Amino acid sequence: MTDLQIRRPHSVADSAASARPARTGLVLGVILTGQFMAILDVAVVNVAAPTIRTDLHADGAGLQLVIAGYTIAYAVLLITGARLGARFGHRPLFQFGLAAFTAASLACGLAPNTGSLIGFRLLQGVASALMVPQVMSLIQKTFTGASRAKALGTYTAVLAGGSVAGQVLGGVLVSADLFGSGWRPVFLINVPIGVLLLAAGHRVLPHLPVDRERRFDLVGLLVLALAIGLLVVPLVLGHDLHWPVWGWVMLAGSVLAFAVFVVVERRIAERGGQPLIHVRVLRSPGLLPGAVALFLVMLAFSGFLFAFALHLQAGLGESPLWAGLSFAPMAVGFGLSGLHWQRLPKRLHLPLPMVALAVAGAGYLVLGQLMRGGERLSVGTEALLLVIGAASGCAYSPLFARALSRVAPADAADASGVTVTMVQLGQVVGVSLLGTVFLSSVSYPAGPAASGHAVEVTSLCLLAAAALAAVFAFRTRHAARLG
Repeated sequence: MTDLQIRRPHSVADSAASARPARTGLVLGVILTGQFMAILDVAVVNVAAPTIRTDLHADGAGLQLVIAGYTIAYAVLLITGARLGARFGHRPLFQFGLAAFTAASLACGLAPNTGSLIGFRLLQGVASALMVPQVMSLIQKTFTGASRAKALGTYTAVLAGGSVAGQVLGGVLVSADLFGSGWRPVFLINVPIGVLLLAAGHRVLPHLPVDRERRFDLVGLLVLALAIGLLVVPLVLGHDLHWPVWGWVMLAGSVLAFAVFVVVERRIAERGGQPLIHVRVLRSPGLLPGAVALFLVMLAFSGFLFAFALHLQAGLGESPLWAGLSFAPMAVGFGLSGLHWQRLPKRLHLPLPMVALAVAGAGYLVLGQLMRGGERLSVGTEALLLVIGAASGCAYSPLFARALSRVAPADAADASGVTVTMVQLGQVVGVSLLGTVFLSSVSYPAGPAASGHAVEVTSLCLLAAAALAAVFAFRTRHAARLG
């Protein structure tokens, strides 16, 4: 080998090529298991909340912060995590985030009081924000063509599985009360998995080039983090605190902060600087409409999971475990359709997201009508949940592919940060907005019929979200044709 060969610049294409012999299946397994853990911890604490309240003598505000602190930190810092990955390397940031997440999970499981648990949950959220953006960037830079599409489909299945598995696993672990540990195993289970992933990641994750020449847009990061924080905090805490004045002030402030962020980024670009989110990234075919459509899909999906779980447990009196298992058909439908939608005839791929969203919206509406009298789940309603899940997956996975398919590899970190942040915000807004709609329509304790009426009202909002998502999905057709 010559000197010239040794010193040949290391490109993204070289990295992808070298990663293929290095067992890309294992790479995908490691990063998606990390993603699964991060999603799991959004849902698993909801089931454990009553036990945590009793064991730690937590008041309502404290318990809400235990549940929401993770999501707040996670949502606020996702784009920051993406930028750090591009600057210092996706592999080391994933490993660092995973190590911090594992340590924070151990600390949560051993927390002696509510205050410390809140603090450790915030650290968990920060760690997830460092780890999760690297997943999409590693997929973008390691996989190409059909293998990338398949990896994105698997990513979709993980998103669906994590959302529902959190409720099921939380119910199992809390009900088992292993060695009298109550709620603590919902956090401690992450520790052995995290240690194994760290060891596997050290062996199989590819070394990708980093952009050390790009300057760090600290002002943009701070303004964007402030804008997202001002939006997320009142949405997460508003309903339980009866929408205090400070919440509305924060929401108004978020609008101003987002406007300031746009101005700051434009000025940096005009001066020849390197903004946090470059305009060329936002102009990538399909990225913006795809990201907005994904936001609305996840708003409906996560909002439905939250509201329907409340209906099953508080309205119909089902156990947390049974309520979680009731969502299994929806998760199976979402995951399988997300993995295998490409097997449909090619002529169906272009209109698929729009048709799927129409089916999902109609399914939500029909479900609301079936459940409005307080009826219990039947084979028919479970079949309908399967259809809604499959339709949501047939919308989500193609939209994700379209949003990122025309992004230049050099912009993968920016694009993945924008997309994953929109998905996460969709989950936060869905739970907050649709949770507010649902809870405003019923006051617990209430009978099955009153709770069923709240499901009916919420289903109208779900239909509206699906219809609006279809409008933005329609605008991704150009990216699909280019792809």
